[in-house]
Amino acid sequence: MVQFLRAVLLLSLLLLVADSKTAYAEEPDYSDYGDIDVLGKLGDRYYIEFEPFVKLYLPRILISDGIHFFASTPAAMASGDFQDVYYVENPGDFVPGQSGPVTYKLVRADGTPVMLDLSLSKHVLWFWLAGFLTLFIFGRLARKYQSGIGRETAPKGAGMNFAEVMIIYLRDEVIKINVGEENVRKYGPYLLTCFFMILFMNLFGLAPWGQTPTSDISITATLALATFFIVNFSGTRDYWRHVFAMPGIPKFMLIILTPVEILGLFTKPFALAIRLFANMLSGKMLILSMLGMIFIFAGIYGPTWGIASAMLWVPFTLFIYALKVFAAFLQAYIFTMFSALFIGLALEDHSHHDDHHAADLKPAATHA
Repeated sequence: MVQFLRAVLLLSLLLLVADSKTAYAEEPDYSDYGDIDVLGKLGDRYYIEFEPFVKLYLPRILISDGIHFFASTPAAMASGDFQDVYYVENPGDFVPGQSGPVTYKLVRADGTPVMLDLSLSKHVLWFWLAGFLTLFIFGRLARKYQSGIGRETAPKGAGMNFAEVMIIYLRDEVIKINVGEENVRKYGPYLLTCFFMILFMNLFGLAPWGQTPTSDISITATLALATFFIVNFSGTRDYWRHVFAMPGIPKFMLIILTPVEILGLFTKPFALAIRLFANMLSGKMLILSMLGMIFIFAGIYGPTWGIASAMLWVPFTLFIYALKVFAAFLQAYIFTMFSALFIGLALEDHSHHDDHHAADLKPAATHA
């Protein structure tokens, strides 16, 4: 089986690098099949597209000489106060009443940039949906527990059993181990919310017409920033002492170590944001690229070869989909685990370690 797949893959690569002129001499031009905007599908937009059915524009909120609210981008352009930056740079292409948005970046009609754009984008909308779904599902579960189901009796239903397994595992194996049993009730709600919101956002991208908000760096940076503030506002005096004046270190070494420790305060949330963003973006890009190979083959060699190549690329895509489901859980777990670890390090009291270290040094000095 492995040899067969290897042979099919090699044949596909040979066909891709073959002289396209030979193929064009035998078949008509199918170049339109290869027009695939992968980055456009991955990027954030001010509309939600249910191809090939409908495109729903999202509201635009612009701050420039006041607050301006519009139901959609075309409505903002029709007002005459704002214009797509493309038509400002290419005024000859604009036809009043007919030209639609191109870049969706709005500026004032005279070309002046907008002071602040607070418009609702599709990634923000899916982010809100993940938050609403988390509140709705676990609000219902909380009411069931308050009524005695799952507390005085066994949990009822597959959903409740699955949620309890996940919550208990995260509480005992991730949160309690890192932040301590006495801090579980304080930090547990935030960490559990992080896990399930990230999980929902990761899984959204696997649904038809769905989007993965965590493939947007602004979303993951916001989540990482929340962890950053909680970690540093929860830091004990001992935590900050180890940052600015690490005990047991020669004073002259602090000139090097203190900037490194301060830099470490920012590199940890930066790594949280980049890890989640890169993993979710690459998975989505890989799926679109593999499906796009069908249209690339059709564009070069015609629809017959495009359909034939689907026998190779569709199974590969299904395999990547299965990996994406696993990665959705894994990346949510990793973000939650590292957040709990960073909070636990900020709460830890290192003074007893220093006392033990000093106690060990005294007998050694006496011995000498």
